[in-house]
Amino acid sequence: MSYQVLARKWRPRHFDEMVGQGHVLRALANGLANGRLHHAYLFTGTRGVGKTTVARILAKCLNCEADGVTDHPCGECAACTEIDAGRFVDLIEVDAASRTKVEDTRELLDNVQYAPTRGRFKIYLIDEVHMLSAHSFNALLKTLEEPPEHVKFLLATTDPQRLPVTVLSRCLQFNLKPLLPKMIGEQLERIAGEEGIEVEPTAVARLARAADGSMRDALSLTDQALAFGGGRLVDAEVRDMLGSIEQDFLVELLECLAASDGPGLLDRMARMAESAPDFGEALAELLAMLHQLSLAQTVPAVFDADDPAAARLAALAGRLDPAWVQLLYQIALQGRRDLPLAPDPRAGFEMVMLRMLAFEPDPADAADRAGTPRATPAPSAAPSTARQSATAKATAPPAPEAPSPAPATDATDNAPAPEPPVGGDWHRLAAALSLSGMAQALADHCDWVGREGGRVTLQIDEGHRHLVNDNVTARLAEALSAHFGEPVSVHIEMGEVDAETPAAAAERREAERQAEARAAIESDPNIAALRATFDAEVISESIRPRD
Repeated sequence: MSYQVLARKWRPRHFDEMVGQGHVLRALANGLANGRLHHAYLFTGTRGVGKTTVARILAKCLNCEADGVTDHPCGECAACTEIDAGRFVDLIEVDAASRTKVEDTRELLDNVQYAPTRGRFKIYLIDEVHMLSAHSFNALLKTLEEPPEHVKFLLATTDPQRLPVTVLSRCLQFNLKPLLPKMIGEQLERIAGEEGIEVEPTAVARLARAADGSMRDALSLTDQALAFGGGRLVDAEVRDMLGSIEQDFLVELLECLAASDGPGLLDRMARMAESAPDFGEALAELLAMLHQLSLAQTVPAVFDADDPAAARLAALAGRLDPAWVQLLYQIALQGRRDLPLAPDPRAGFEMVMLRMLAFEPDPADAADRAGTPRATPAPSAAPSTARQSATAKATAPPAPEAPSPAPATDATDNAPAPEPPVGGDWHRLAAALSLSGMAQALADHCDWVGREGGRVTLQIDEGHRHLVNDNVTARLAEALSAHFGEPVSVHIEMGEVDAETPAAAAERREAERQAEARAAIESDPNIAALRATFDAEVISESIRPRD
């Protein structure tokens, strides 16, 4: 007996055998049970989600000889068996992609007026209906709006946007959704059990993800994997067939990124390339892994306990700064889009990984945001912009150090220590601190009030109260402690700031530069000539000072 592929052998024959699509099946079943039958149904959705299958089951529901119009056809009468076999005379299936001409459509509609030969209804199932020409749609419209009572139209398309609105308005529309990998995996395991196929759960999960929401694609890939693996579904063989990369490689790449280990990163990419993987698929799996890491930083229990890499991923979720994980995800997403433009896929993949290494965040700032210390990164083959920024700050002229308070002559003397000067310039001190983000903004909008022993007091106006919180204040205190060489705490007072803050000074300097640029334009003789000759007008808002 000839072999029948899984996608045909396991095509659902009743609504309750369908995987997913409950919102569509419920509406159809209720309409059939209550006798609310429409003359035209439109099923939309991506390939392999069950559009044609639902239409054929609906044809059986309408023409079942044993139970009449029902939401559960018997599957044994002549009409049901002939529809399953594809030879029912009153089910006319049309592939619109191969019959696009208006003559084909008119020939088809010439027979609409005749009563069905065997069944209760004459059913026209038009697949890929969006491929019909404009003239064909015009020929179909009148019949589609007022067909004879014995005719039903079942239309299926993957691209409903290409259908004229006049056709859409005459149909009941049902959008079939892509299936979740979990749904596909459960169906594959059930089919494997019925077929007596030896499977590994990880192999089934890999096939379900590769199917991209399509049950038919999943069954076709399963057929291919069975041929590749000699009748078994083994994860290593499925991975080789799909060109997937071993998960351990991707975890090691992330661990190298976390440690800023450039040589190690290049070494692992070289070993990975020896297996000739699909680098686009590797980036897709890396994106899925980064998505898991981001979820784990919010919901720690997201990892599957059966996943052999779960412990290493959980450790990475604790080490990596959440903002950096988001940046890595965006770099990988952009890299996957750009991969076809690279000279070769391996070079494109390597550039994506090196870009991730180059744009690592400042380790000190990442530790502040995460609330945990981060290990000092190892020397990297690719210098990061964060390190360049840190170097620039280190070479800038430091603000004058504040001398330590004079020691008290008596250990029991509780009089406050004399306030250390800040070199008369809080602006320079705020600029010299190793800060970024909200902590830098807080320092820039504050004014120095004083220091008593290990306590620094700053003042900020009410309009910037939103910058003050425990986490940001702690980061500012750590930076000041590093600057003074001893632990200090920071106290923020709310009130009107009389002196000019660093932020206000920056705004004033920018306004002065803007005013100078406008004055230079206004006094330029060439501009004056253009005004006189062409009645030109200078748009002041468009003038920007040159950096």
